[in-house]
Amino acid sequence: MDTLFIPASLVAGGLLAVQAGANAQLSKATGSPFAATTLQLSVGTLALLAVALGTGTLTALAGLPGVPWWHAVGGTASAFYVVSTILLFPRLGAVVAVGLFIAGQMLASFALDTFGLLGVAPKALTPAMAGGTLAVLLGAAAIVAGQAGSLRQALAGKAGWIVLALLAGAVLPVQGVVNGLLRQDLGAPFAVGAVSFFVATLAMALVLLLARLFRRGPAAPATQGTALRGMPWWGWLGGFAGAAYVTTVFTAIPAIGAAAAVGLTVAGQQVASVFVDRYGWFRLPQRAVSGLRMAGVAVLLLGVAAIKLL
Repeated sequence: MDTLFIPASLVAGGLLAVQAGANAQLSKATGSPFAATTLQLSVGTLALLAVALGTGTLTALAGLPGVPWWHAVGGTASAFYVVSTILLFPRLGAVVAVGLFIAGQMLASFALDTFGLLGVAPKALTPAMAGGTLAVLLGAAAIVAGQAGSLRQALAGKAGWIVLALLAGAVLPVQGVVNGLLRQDLGAPFAVGAVSFFVATLAMALVLLLARLFRRGPAAPATQGTALRGMPWWGWLGGFAGAAYVTTVFTAIPAIGAAAAVGLTVAGQQVASVFVDRYGWFRLPQRAVSGLRMAGVAVLLLGVAAIKLL
């Protein structure tokens, strides 16, 4: 049964590329990445509530008042991650920021597995696990260097933003573990996913409100409704893709470990991103994929294989 989480995690990671493309279209239509993310999370919440209702597990939410409060707030990590991407992409560049997110994810996952933090079953530190994690980090560095040019120049004088990027990546596996604890409490994965997305939606709605209160500039144009109607249908898929990713991660971590689950999703994301960049899918800019980036993806995949299979 646990082996099913290997392809599922890879596919879930690939769906993050779909989510990015869909969210880009939604951001253009709404004129705000905060509004787009709030809408996307709302769609994910409704989708997970519908699945929980269809599977007869929605009643599990009645147990929420009896669980530790922090088991229910994993969704705040999604809001923190999204806000971080909005702040970091213009300052570090998307490729460099994503590379740092990967580093943060893998380092946090390694710590969760090795030290058994937050209830994760501790795993003995083996040469395969250590070497695989190092290979994933080296692969991420190669991906960044292959697309961003000089890594040193890209990161020079930006220590604070680098720390933020590492933290933004690190909160994702922590979110998966916290959601896993809530699943132990409620025993219903889709209901847990709905709680996580609902909390994330509330957090992003607060960010959106604050952004509009402190925004300087003209008010949002009245044509936004028309822009949303003219958006391609797949612009709404981000919420569904995010729901699949979050649910897969917190169910996979107890089964195969944090490092393996996160490494597999990272690998799936990077493989899908190569195709998105190469062919310009989802109306995103078409970019040449360098040989160094391809080598980085290959090393990353080998690292994931070492973590899980050796």
